[in-house]
Amino acid sequence: MSQVGIRESGHGLAVATLSQSPLDLLIVGGGIVGSGIARDAALRGLRVGLVERRDFAWGTSSRSTRLLHGGIRYLAQAHLGLVRQASLEKAVVGRIAPHLAAPLPFLFPTYRGTAWPKWKLRVGVRLYDLLCNGRNFGASSALSMAQLHERVPGLRRDHGTGAVRYYDGATDDARLVLDTLRSAARHGATLCNYVSLDDAVRDGDCWRCRLTDHERQGQHEVAARCIVNATGPWADRFTQSRVRIRASKGIHLVLDGDRLPLEEALMMTEGRRVIVAVPWGERLYVGTTDTDYDGSLDDVQSDEQDVKYLLDLVNHYFPQAAIGRSDVHCTWAGVRPLIADGRGTPSDVSRNHEIIDGPDGWIDVAGGKLTTYRLIAQQSVDRVLRHLGTSARACRTAEEPLLDDSETQGVSGIVPPPVSADVAHHACANEWALHLDDVMVRRTRWHYYVKDRAAVARQVASWMADRLGWDDARREQEIERYDAQHRAGPCRPDSA
Repeated sequence: MSQVGIRESGHGLAVATLSQSPLDLLIVGGGIVGSGIARDAALRGLRVGLVERRDFAWGTSSRSTRLLHGGIRYLAQAHLGLVRQASLEKAVVGRIAPHLAAPLPFLFPTYRGTAWPKWKLRVGVRLYDLLCNGRNFGASSALSMAQLHERVPGLRRDHGTGAVRYYDGATDDARLVLDTLRSAARHGATLCNYVSLDDAVRDGDCWRCRLTDHERQGQHEVAARCIVNATGPWADRFTQSRVRIRASKGIHLVLDGDRLPLEEALMMTEGRRVIVAVPWGERLYVGTTDTDYDGSLDDVQSDEQDVKYLLDLVNHYFPQAAIGRSDVHCTWAGVRPLIADGRGTPSDVSRNHEIIDGPDGWIDVAGGKLTTYRLIAQQSVDRVLRHLGTSARACRTAEEPLLDDSETQGVSGIVPPPVSADVAHHACANEWALHLDDVMVRRTRWHYYVKDRAAVARQVASWMADRLGWDDARREQEIERYDAQHRAGPCRPDSA
């Protein structure tokens, strides 16, 4: 593994580097959109800094359904432009990050008397393939009831008419963020987690930005010619922001794979809502809900009503499985930053993105999908260059791989790597991991995957202590922090 990276001792150096001379661009938000913008801008030769007040991928970008998809349900809403855009972009991610883009077949069972008749879905999946320019991850097809039940024996049969089968891609959202950031850093971007933008005042041709380093409790002033607000659900919290967000909560349940043995993803519907079960190594996860959310963005939880909704739907489709609350290995919950447009339910709101720029060099980026992050970044950097009046190299992010194979092998993939000291040390040395939950939850996903989470967390804390120089008190503090963040509440992982 490469040892080029930032250790805990390098965190303060990275923050100080931001202050050395004016930045062309300061990005606020270390999720998938912010990471994509940092990479694109750095590749085009801009002096780039990025700050994230928590860990990279802490929010929405580690809590999605982890799919690269055009969005088959968006066809029913006639959002053809969005579907085509996302369909082409999922192929791009497949080229630049093949370790995070695995072809995944989806089965969509059809039943009489529902909003999803087989004939309509057959037309839809053919159109889906065409919108990918014929280069989808695989070709779509239709299945009879007999063929469907050969693939999914326990699926309910009454009123069934068969299924359609089509392809999208599996990914890991947090790993995609981290590998994009590693690529950005390689090309000169300065990246700081646990650093917040507290204030920004326009002063001549620059923004004077006050930052707080929450690791070292220090404040810094940074000058930036342009600021991009890519903070997702928090985007409308800045006084300079011109965007308005509608927050929608989505949760997922993780089950043992042997409780619901699926080799392909399976779509399940309730009315027009679509839920998917996705095989994930030895596990399987089910999601997602889509409900308005007005609670704390810093503590989004799965509640019992959310869990019951998903379990009821799974048991409706698999009546003999009798999957209960005790079968839930863990859950995760996140918030989608939808553009507020006054429409009905969150599911009715477009997943298109918006880029809003003003004459002062403050640019808001909001909405969009994980799949289209690279395109959103390209369009955002185009706006930055227009504001700066700067000629720069053409965008190369659709062709240049994020990382070499040697840099991802054994540490970055869709299924978590085996638990090892090498992986934990790599996260500390090369991926800005400063806390135990950084490694357990986002760098490795061991938190959601392993059965003996508490024992693994304690072992990982010891490995991190060796690497980062923690004493015994700091190691225990990290374990307590991890427990407090990820065990509290009725539906947090270790309560299952």
